[in-house]
Amino acid sequence: MMRYGKYITNRMRDERTFAEYFAGIGLMRLGLEREGWNINFANDIDYDKYRMYEGQFSDAKSHFILGDIHNIAGNSVPYSTLATASFPCNDLSLAGARSGLDGKHSSAYWGFIRILEEMGARRPPLVLLENVAGFLSSNAGEDFNSALLALNKLGYAVDPFIIDASHFVPQSRVRLFVVAKQRSMLQKANEFAGAKLYQSNTRPKALIEFISTHPDIYWNIKELPDLPTSNHLIEDIVELLPLTAPEWWDEARTQYLLNQMSPKHTGQIQEMALAQTLKYGTVFRRVRNGKSMAELRVDGTAGCLRTPRGGSGRQILIQAGNGIIHARLLTPRECARLMGADDYKINVSANQALFGFGDAVCVPVISWIARNYLNPLMNERNLINTSATVRAGDQYVAVL
Repeated sequence: MMRYGKYITNRMRDERTFAEYFAGIGLMRLGLEREGWNINFANDIDYDKYRMYEGQFSDAKSHFILGDIHNIAGNSVPYSTLATASFPCNDLSLAGARSGLDGKHSSAYWGFIRILEEMGARRPPLVLLENVAGFLSSNAGEDFNSALLALNKLGYAVDPFIIDASHFVPQSRVRLFVVAKQRSMLQKANEFAGAKLYQSNTRPKALIEFISTHPDIYWNIKELPDLPTSNHLIEDIVELLPLTAPEWWDEARTQYLLNQMSPKHTGQIQEMALAQTLKYGTVFRRVRNGKSMAELRVDGTAGCLRTPRGGSGRQILIQAGNGIIHARLLTPRECARLMGADDYKINVSANQALFGFGDAVCVPVISWIARNYLNPLMNERNLINTSATVRAGDQYVAVL
């Protein structure tokens, strides 16, 4: 049974500590830890994800609160320099019902905002949000606008950007991020000079237009370096399972999949099979005009990992060459590698693991943000004074 208690600390207020809300299986933690950050609080409502988290991190019981974010009081959360929130995307995704921030799942964001509000002077100087790119257009942009204004109300200036994980791993995974900074950290007020508002691989046209057309939001835009170019391909993450392994589909099931492909994709599969070396592709099943179709991708990059709700959420691996075509679902280990968490300890069933990785963040993306954005902010000495009202003894931590 968890209880909350006070503790005294002599740690410097500018140390790199973070609280991970909507922690899931802890991939945000992995990415931040690689750049020198230390966790002191985590929360998620999903028990199966917590089981994975606990299997990966031996210290889970010291800081992880399993339960609904709406039941967490702000005064029970320890002070940290950074709060991260990868809140549910179900109601914001283009693939979902688009109920928005008032939807059953994505409304958990308001629980996060309430906690920050209740923390008062103990509020973290930095916040990092993560969600699907559809957040930008949800409810014609009103959801994103409301979310950012809520941070403004709490004293934060905001800076959004978009990153596709394909710059780091062989997976197409486009995500919207927001770094929010307490205004006392800022050297200039409401800064989004025209020179910084140019289209780039982190700020596409749609995002630039949103920033430019919402002057009521308190912005503080940081110029970011170009994202790296990845040379990783899908074959780099494939588990070399023997063809006798039960994961491979039998001939009848494989043929059924091939029969669901368009003539174009059938031709691509046949070309792959004629090669004298193994070639790889991935497949998603989608409903097109009321008909189930198998859509093939052969550019060396996997489609975006999803949670396996229904058949369309399960990504299929194609291995072809030497006149033979084989098919199977991606394995949990392959999913871990696609998320940049190659050695993650998998202690649950395959289906539970796929849920965990499908809802997670891509580890090297988070490390890039920490290295190129968060850490430089930490190196600015004015951050030390951001939380001058936070004194030793004013912090809380969950204890057994």
